[in-house]
Amino acid sequence: MSSDFNASPINPLPPVVVALTLLILGVELVFQAGNSGFAGGPEATGWRIAAIERWGFYPPMMDWMIENRIIRWDYLVRFISYPFVHGNFTHATFVLVFTLALGKMAGEAFRPWAVLVIFFGAAIAGAIAYGFAWDTRVILFGGFPPAYGLIGAYSFLMWSNISGWGMQRLQAFSLIAFLMGIQLVFGLFFGGGLDWVADLAGFLAGFGLSFFVSPGGWHNVVTRIRRS
Repeated sequence: MSSDFNASPINPLPPVVVALTLLILGVELVFQAGNSGFAGGPEATGWRIAAIERWGFYPPMMDWMIENRIIRWDYLVRFISYPFVHGNFTHATFVLVFTLALGKMAGEAFRPWAVLVIFFGAAIAGAIAYGFAWDTRVILFGGFPPAYGLIGAYSFLMWSNISGWGMQRLQAFSLIAFLMGIQLVFGLFFGGGLDWVADLAGFLAGFGLSFFVSPGGWHNVVTRIRRS
């Protein structure tokens, strides 16, 4: 029996997950530096609001492109830029925790490009669902929709590896059920926002995309199901 005494006690994070979290953290640190007066001068206190207005997803812009059948790239970029701008430090921290934890699990099973497809695919799906579900001028921002996409990928991994049917496979969705339940409770007591639609759409997109970007793809999933 041998042991690797030089091995790290902590499993390293997949580089793609590190890159995503560093980008989220970097943007938030810029806002914190501005709010604290370390950078930008007096006008830096407005950086966060300006960034939300510049990079957040604004539903009327999607409506305008659909109605006029014109693609504007400065509008389209908002579909993937809004997850990196947050309302405050706590908001960004929760997104970072979700992205690190779920991204690590997904990154260990999926290829780096597949993690990016799930992350940004969930962000795009969340924005589209938000835009179609509500007639609103409230800007969507923050990384919860793609974080929920990673939850979808994690649920897929559990679902595809559980043998049997019925309640056994439904256990794979216990995490999303718990989180959506928490959102419902908070919404009832403290007033909920409209972005839960984007979160749910992000989860469904992450789960659905996993059928195609997981190792072995759709064929491997079908084979596992037939064996169960």
